[in-house]
Amino acid sequence: MRKDSPVYMGPRLRRLRRDLGLTQADMAADLDISPSYVALLERNQRPLTADMLLRLARTYKLDMAEVAGDGGTEQTARLHAVLKDPMFADLDLPALATGDVAVNYPGITEALLRLYTSYRQEHLALADQGAAPDDTPDPVAESRRFLAARRNSFPTLDDMAEKLAADAETEGGLTGWLRARHSLRVRRLPADVMAWSLRRYDRHRDAILLDDTLDTASAQFQLALQIAYLEMRKAFDAILKDGQFANESSRRLARRALASYGAAAILMPYSAFAKAVEARRYDVEALARQFGTSFEQTAHRLTTLQKPGQERVPFFFLRVDPAGNVSKRLDGAGFPFARHGGSCPLWSVHRVFETPRQVVTQWLELPDGQRFFSIARTVTAGGGGWGSPKVDRAIALCCAADHAHRLIYTQGSPPPDPTPIGVTCRLCHRPHCLARAAPPIGRDMLPDDYRGTRAPFGFADG
Repeated sequence: MRKDSPVYMGPRLRRLRRDLGLTQADMAADLDISPSYVALLERNQRPLTADMLLRLARTYKLDMAEVAGDGGTEQTARLHAVLKDPMFADLDLPALATGDVAVNYPGITEALLRLYTSYRQEHLALADQGAAPDDTPDPVAESRRFLAARRNSFPTLDDMAEKLAADAETEGGLTGWLRARHSLRVRRLPADVMAWSLRRYDRHRDAILLDDTLDTASAQFQLALQIAYLEMRKAFDAILKDGQFANESSRRLARRALASYGAAAILMPYSAFAKAVEARRYDVEALARQFGTSFEQTAHRLTTLQKPGQERVPFFFLRVDPAGNVSKRLDGAGFPFARHGGSCPLWSVHRVFETPRQVVTQWLELPDGQRFFSIARTVTAGGGGWGSPKVDRAIALCCAADHAHRLIYTQGSPPPDPTPIGVTCRLCHRPHCLARAAPPIGRDMLPDDYRGTRAPFGFADG
């Protein structure tokens, strides 16, 4: 707490008093002050002194940090982030006034934040309409909407993971932590014994069983994932409570995504990782070596660095197979990726299979003029032994061009002319694209009985 500025936390004090079931007179008697002074404190007409904080902590046996809180810093940062939405652009919202609302009216602030999150989720649901002709809910789409509406950022899990990571370090690592805190030993077994599971929790033998073909990064992730399930269940329940799911499959997929988020946050704690990201200028391979993680795990974690007040470059993440099927998509950068149908074949993420495990960079321009910067590389899952099945996929990280100067991949040379790409062929109106797979919606086709065009579909250029 700063000594040079008064601290006002009236709403927090009022909420604490009500949680304890006390009247102002009761609290005044407990703290040996007058009821009128309690009323002044709750109305922020008097600052809460260090002596008063100590009295509160001792009288009600509270943690000092719990009483003092963060002065509304996180709520203020979250509210600022929400009010940057273009829908509020015409409103005069001074930063000072926003801070006053967040600090003095935390309940109203939380209500606004929940409403905005619900609005985002409904907005994304509208974009997905038409995905299932028989109106059957798509669990994958629902879980993706759940993450996108929250910008794939869960500060509560980040805070818990940082503490777990610090505790694990004192125990010599994740294996030592599991042994010390849960009396669980870690065993590695052949894939056929594991019945092709990567990880199993054997409650009867107090053991975590891992497939012995997992590489070091994957094995560590599986251990972190198990710790997340053991330690973060209540946090998962609280986060999922605010979600909108049509069925249990959607909820389970969202829970799995939260568990993976928690595992990554344990392996790459927010503060340390965010600091390293700036020092290494978003060099994914260097960061992976530093934290002992895979390229994909590290790239995935980069999409989650939107903790209020500690934001880093927002990224869009995509993982595709050689056939173009999307198996993972995380949007923290507002990239207008097509939710249905294929993406643009001119994007390098579809060509990196020709140059395995090499990072390929590309500047992109959409038909509306938006520019992005993309890095793409292949990754391999599975393998680990002769005859073990494996699959190659490509992943891409994409950020707005305005942020690209912060990345090591753009250093040393001026940006070239961007590659013109579309969101998807049915929405792209570039008439001379040789890679087009389908004509655009709402455009008249040119007659081709007397002439041919270089593009597979000729349509009016007007």
